[in-house]
Amino acid sequence: MSLADWPYPRWIAHRGAGKLAPENTLAAFRLGAQRGYRMAECDVKLSADGVPFLLHDATLERTSNGRGMAGEQRWAALKQLDAGAWHGAGFIGEPLPTLDAIADFCLDGGCLLNIEIKPTPGQERETGEVVARSAKQRWQGRVPPLLTSFQPASLQAAQSVAADLPRGLLLDALWTGWLETALTLDCVAVVCQHTLWDASSVTQARSAGFRTLAYTVNDQPEAERLIGLGIDGLITDRLDLFRPD
Repeated sequence: MSLADWPYPRWIAHRGAGKLAPENTLAAFRLGAQRGYRMAECDVKLSADGVPFLLHDATLERTSNGRGMAGEQRWAALKQLDAGAWHGAGFIGEPLPTLDAIADFCLDGGCLLNIEIKPTPGQERETGEVVARSAKQRWQGRVPPLLTSFQPASLQAAQSVAADLPRGLLLDALWTGWLETALTLDCVAVVCQHTLWDASSVTQARSAGFRTLAYTVNDQPEAERLIGLGIDGLITDRLDLFRPD
């Protein structure tokens, strides 16, 4: 995918609908779409029996009624959990969705997707391979999801099984060698914590041929600063504040 071929909109709904619905659930994706967002971001990891599903944390406590390491539990148990009640009574009974369920929603409704590969520690390569293989199969012939990760090993694994899917390196710091790593992984984008982007870092990324995305952009002045820098994608929790283009 070249810079000229970039198919994604500027505004991206963080974890489906930001803070307006339980993150990484179908309820969040539905709300994001209702708010006019044409692209959403989500986190995907593997169950103990290899099912790719949506969850940000390594553990279950914060966003479900489950306990312990999510990646150590089989999907038969995980799918019984309530991933909505913590957010509000209107979401009681909302389950953890599989990547397949999100694929169905996106493909049926024309929603584009940024999948963050979020492996359980120690499962970086396996998670990258499974997610990329599943995405390649499900989005065949359609605008593909953008696969991103903080873990170079996960992106390398995704590259090995689905080299044609677009990838982006996630950064929470501009560590030594970040640009070279993104080049080695044949990424199309670099996705930074928003304060890392300035005229210098944007110039470096763009000169190397990368699109630039920022997370998590939740106030108007910062959004205006980033747009002024020419940032290509803004991932936000504030679906109540920003109207997507």
